[in-house]
Amino acid sequence: METKNIKSATSLSTTTTTTTTNTSDHFIIQQKKALRSKIRKDLKAMSPIQRSQEDAAIQDLVLNSSWFKSSKGLCAYISCESLREVDTSRILSEILSSDYHGQIKKKLYVPRVEDKNSHMRMLNILSIEDLIANSMNILEPAPTDVNGNQREDVMHASEPVDLLLLPGLAFDRFGQRLGRGGGYYDVFLKKYQELATQRRWKQPLLVALSYSPQIMEGAIPVTPNDVTVDALVSPAGVIPISPAALEIM
Repeated sequence: METKNIKSATSLSTTTTTTTTNTSDHFIIQQKKALRSKIRKDLKAMSPIQRSQEDAAIQDLVLNSSWFKSSKGLCAYISCESLREVDTSRILSEILSSDYHGQIKKKLYVPRVEDKNSHMRMLNILSIEDLIANSMNILEPAPTDVNGNQREDVMHASEPVDLLLLPGLAFDRFGQRLGRGGGYYDVFLKKYQELATQRRWKQPLLVALSYSPQIMEGAIPVTPNDVTVDALVSPAGVIPISPAALEIM
């Protein structure tokens, strides 16, 4: 009888914990949904002039930084104007032309979405002409080059990347990032961080680019699946957050 009561109590405790967890997760999901809606409205309210000025300021900060100039391998997103992402066109151009400007030669990997199950790869490109528009009219690399050769996947590269430039919808000063809900970057980042650990590589610096309205003063709601960033770059300046970022920025 006593054993039966213990089992019943254990079962009740497990059920209560599961219910509490599910309720908490649901609350966080609703918080994220509300914040995404707010930020989208704030971004839509930005004038073209303000966006252009902030794009220029953010890209200048990145391009003039020592941590960008010293990087050899990078992953960077291809900015999409319809999504109101911080422009990366000058940064990408600088990376792709680094070999011709007497700078440290840089290797660039950019995202390609493979399916609707949060599967995204980072593939090497040599030129902006390597990009094609997908079904959502977002530029991404074709899986093969003009010669039919498979593009190098960063997950199969023999050398590590130093820097990842990331998009997002909202960020806080603790390094927490709110994406668009697909989980593509969080899944990719966790896999790459695991790879770097396995190969005993130094972890890459995760830097998010952010317009002024995207930086929250309070904490963003997150789950254990959300990956934090090391630093933010906004028009007001670089915001180092992690110990790694504070050391080099």
